[in-house]
Amino acid sequence: MLKKGLMTSLALVALIAVDTQAEGMKCAAGKCGAAMQQAPKTMPKRHMRKHSPFLIKHGLPHLTKKVAKHWDDEALGLSETQKNALLEIRKETMSAVKSLKPQIVTLTKEIVRASKEGASAASLEEKVKKLAALEADATIAQLRCIEKTKAVLKPEQLSYLMAHRKAHMAEMKAKKARTMKCAAGKCGGNR
Repeated sequence: MLKKGLMTSLALVALIAVDTQAEGMKCAAGKCGAAMQQAPKTMPKRHMRKHSPFLIKHGLPHLTKKVAKHWDDEALGLSETQKNALLEIRKETMSAVKSLKPQIVTLTKEIVRASKEGASAASLEEKVKKLAALEADATIAQLRCIEKTKAVLKPEQLSYLMAHRKAHMAEMKAKKARTMKCAAGKCGGNR
C-alpha cells in the first residue's frame, strides 16, 4: 500500500514537472506572458476564416464591396447611372465566383484529405491543376470586376475609395499588431 501511494505521488510530481517544463518551453519560444497565463482553459471559437476562392489571396481590392459600404456617401457622389452599372458588375462577379467557390472548397478538402492519408504528389497532380485553374477563373472574374468598376467611376471617386481602403488596411494592421501575443520579445515573460 505504501509502495502504491509512493508511486502515485511520484507520478503526480512527474506530471507537474512535465507541465511546468512545457510552460517554460512555451515561454522560451516566445509564447508566454500575462495574457497567455491568464487565458481560460477553453478558448472561445474565433470566427473561421472563409476560404478565398481566388488564386491571389491578398492585395487585390474588392472595389464593389468598398462601393457598397459608401453607397450613399455624398463625398463619393455616385449617380443613379453609376449605381445601376455597379450593381450589374457586382451581380455578374458574384455569380461567377459563387459558381466556382463550392468546387474550389470541395477540391481543396479532397486534396488535403488525400495528402493526409498518404497519397503521392503524382496521384494528386491532376486535382491540384484543376484547383489552380478554378482559382485562376475566380481571379480573372475579380480582375474583370476591378477593371469594369474603375471604368464606371470617375478618377476622384476611385481615389476616394482607395484612400478609404488604405486607411482600413492600416487600421487592420494596427489591430493585428495590438492583438499579437509575444511579438519581438514583448510577451511580458521574465527571461
